Amino acid sequence: MAANVNRVVLVGNLTRDPELRHTPSGTPVCSLRIAVNSRRKDETGQWVDKPNYFSITVWGQQGENCAQYLSKGRPVAIDGRLDWREWETQDGAKREAVEVVAETVQFLGSRGDGEGGSSYVPAGAGGAAADADFPSPASDDDIPF
Repeated sequence: MAANVNRVVLVGNLTRDPELRHTPSGTPVCSLRIAVNSRRKDETGQWVDKPNYFSITVWGQQGENCAQYLSKGRPVAIDGRLDWREWETQDGAKREAVEVVAETVQFLGSRGDGEGGSSYVPAGAGGAAADADFPSPASDDDIPF
């Protein structure tokens, strides 16, 4: 009997600042957008990076930590699952989206150079992340996109 597997692991850079909101019941939910490059040869035979963009949803305390400590350009590692959603807009149009629901988010980079160190924030982490020494965000001048 085959088992179903829905697992996604991505490492990339945030393309915009995190957006934190709350459900009507008060649960925090953070939206991230990351770019992950794929290397391939172009028509001239040169290797080039092609960016792929992913929407990430981070729930609870982990989402609050992402909103507080992450910013555009920061490298992150995401471990989660794919989730397919559909909804209807106010004008009646049907919409669909596939997003990654993060189970863990690892903050990559270090103060100063944006690479090297990391800070792991598991799903449901309480106040431990608030006491951690997270790297400062990279400036917009350091972002290659």
